[in-house]
Amino acid sequence: MSQPTIDRLRDYLGQLPPKAQALLMREFERAIERGEDVAVANFVIEQLRSIVRAPSTDATPRNADPMRLMFQPLEPFLVENSPTIRPGQIRRSSLAPIWMWLTREGIPDQIRAFEAALAQPPDAPGAPDIERAIRSVQIAASEAIAAITAPGAERQKLGRLGAPSVVEDIGPIGGVLRVREALDTLGTRLQGYMREFAEPQVRSVMGSLNMPSLQAPQILPFALSLVMQRLGSPWQIVRLGISVAGSDDEVRVAGTPLGITVTMAIHDLLRVTNELRGDIKRGQYKNIINHLKTLHDGVRGLRTELDFRTDSNWGRQLAAIRADISNGMKSEIDGVPGRVRRLLRQGPDKDVTAASRIDPTEVEETAALIEFVAMCRNYASELAINEVTLRSFTELQQYVETATENLVESLRTTNPAVRTFRKMQMQAAIRFCDVLFGPDYAMLMSKAADMVRPGERKASAG
Repeated sequence: MSQPTIDRLRDYLGQLPPKAQALLMREFERAIERGEDVAVANFVIEQLRSIVRAPSTDATPRNADPMRLMFQPLEPFLVENSPTIRPGQIRRSSLAPIWMWLTREGIPDQIRAFEAALAQPPDAPGAPDIERAIRSVQIAASEAIAAITAPGAERQKLGRLGAPSVVEDIGPIGGVLRVREALDTLGTRLQGYMREFAEPQVRSVMGSLNMPSLQAPQILPFALSLVMQRLGSPWQIVRLGISVAGSDDEVRVAGTPLGITVTMAIHDLLRVTNELRGDIKRGQYKNIINHLKTLHDGVRGLRTELDFRTDSNWGRQLAAIRADISNGMKSEIDGVPGRVRRLLRQGPDKDVTAASRIDPTEVEETAALIEFVAMCRNYASELAINEVTLRSFTELQQYVETATENLVESLRTTNPAVRTFRKMQMQAAIRFCDVLFGPDYAMLMSKAADMVRPGERKASAG
């Protein structure tokens, strides 16, 4: 790779928010574990690490967006377009209304002074220290937020902020701004990536969390969110709660401050469940297997590591996730054989015209569905879809095998329109064979189809 290309890549990576950089680094680390694009992944990770570790003293551009600079510590915790959030998360849509309130009522004088400091040229005589100016306005904002959210404060002032979700987010925003240094320190202490969150890693994280400012009920979920972002399997965050409780009994875990880890893990599984349901409804199967693996591993991990009571809140939530997955997928899995039959069914030749066609896009979508059913077998038991998955997969194998053999014979027709349409069906069948039986069988069927000549009679078995 040429140096200009490397420089452009570094510029692009450096402009990403810290959360995006961390997620990108984690995805490339996972790609290395799977053996995919190892050279590229190692190179990108090296560039990301050099960017993350680079000194940032007085490197803030003075003409940057004031709101973005002040709210920068919130970046690792922001979520997009989410009606419900878990502890340790903040809606990005809440930032603008809160900034407007701070500018209008909260700390208008401090905001104006901050904007004036950013507007000064960096080489101007007596130019202020930008990092100090940012920290000063963050502290002022946190104090104003603490005043408006304190018990006994005028509640009607909160109503002027905007939607209820903004009111819900303003307290945590103030808290994160107040303890920014402690969260930054935690981030530097944590390992870059923890593929296995084993006992040594649990002890190390517990030591890193041992800061009084991080133990406040409002702040602890955000510290735990930073830990979750470093985990190969985020559900494993519950091991912190189990470690503190000294037991896997959910009642004892819930009685500790770190019982919140279970709530956070279950909420994340619920989010993935919603994403899975949405992808299925939209017919987007690219990420479904990843969603299934995440849900399978998470549900199994929680059920294995924690002793849930079936009538407890956590137990009911976990059962609801399994039921939601099962109900959402059963009908989809059950409908795949019918979709295949519609494409490969050999109706009467008289119904075939020169305009008869098979949409290649529909063939690929159906192949993706077949692969989806095949992959579901790996996760079927834990997700309560075992019966429908095995039944549908067996039905697909039997039907596609028989239909492919019959389509080979149908190519002997001398009718050009029929033969053209049967070839389209044959290509679809070969594509499905590749998914169900592998490339060798698909190639065998392709060669068999190529050898057939119009009008040729099938050789006698005798």
